Amino acid sequence: MTHTADFPAQPALNGPDAIAAFERDFAIQRRKARINWTLASGLFLVLFMTTAWLGDFFKITQVSLPDGSREWRWIIGAGLPRLGEYIEKTLPTLSWDSLGSDFGEWFWRWKVWLKLLIETVLIAFMATAFGVIGGFLLSFPAARNLSPNKWVLWISRRYLEIARTVPELVWALIFVFCFSVGPMAGVMAIGLHACGALGKLYSEVNENIDMRPLEGVKAAGGSWFDQIRYGAVPQVLPNIISYTLLRFEINVRSSSIIGYVGAGGLGQEIRTAMSFQEYTDLSALFLIIFVTVGLIDFGSEKLRHRVIGMGERA
Repeated sequence: MTHTADFPAQPALNGPDAIAAFERDFAIQRRKARINWTLASGLFLVLFMTTAWLGDFFKITQVSLPDGSREWRWIIGAGLPRLGEYIEKTLPTLSWDSLGSDFGEWFWRWKVWLKLLIETVLIAFMATAFGVIGGFLLSFPAARNLSPNKWVLWISRRYLEIARTVPELVWALIFVFCFSVGPMAGVMAIGLHACGALGKLYSEVNENIDMRPLEGVKAAGGSWFDQIRYGAVPQVLPNIISYTLLRFEINVRSSSIIGYVGAGGLGQEIRTAMSFQEYTDLSALFLIIFVTVGLIDFGSEKLRHRVIGMGERA
């Protein structure tokens, strides 16, 4: 039984008093919000300026002028024109009168580049397959609501963190040292990093599922694996397919560059062109990569949206 003496009644406020109390509380909350916003803005400004200073954004350097003299200039103002000069060097000379021969000279190694382009896409495909398998299997023990115990949860999460924290180029250097140059090092490097990234995304999807189907499977005598198979997988499958396609797009871009350290693909041609200062070759390679990635992105996006729509209708 509740004693009314333990909970003294609050005096009721009439209309004017209630409005005054509301305005007073609103003014207090608004003042606190302004103070917090001011402090957060000041902290952001301090961090931004400190980072800009450490990144040499305020650096003053000497530049050579056309007449041979040297002057002190702000590094960004001095460097931006050089960016234009570099881009200008990569552009080929094209004219309507000899457009066919100009393109032939621009893409003079197209047979080699086509072979390496196919290798690049296959590296991304195989790495995505390895990453999906590893990330999918580890995403369930790495989910807080699905992990069998805290130790399995801790080990699974730490492995995924290490796999995705180390950059792909670093993994590639390690695997090139272990297995020599070639596509294998690229597949293993991108696949390991994709495993960590996809495992994180998959586990977050798993943590948002409805637990009632799993409880039903458990009540019927199903094991932990049965709960995952029949209770969790059907719920997360559309999102897993969506994340997988998105990761494949990312892996195509990564495999285009990872060959720079000897891990196969077009990256090795980029390195060769930069070493010999073949600037027009660089622009041709960038154009090939841009078109390829654009087509894959477009196709994957359409397929991903179709999968998401199917999942929503289901």
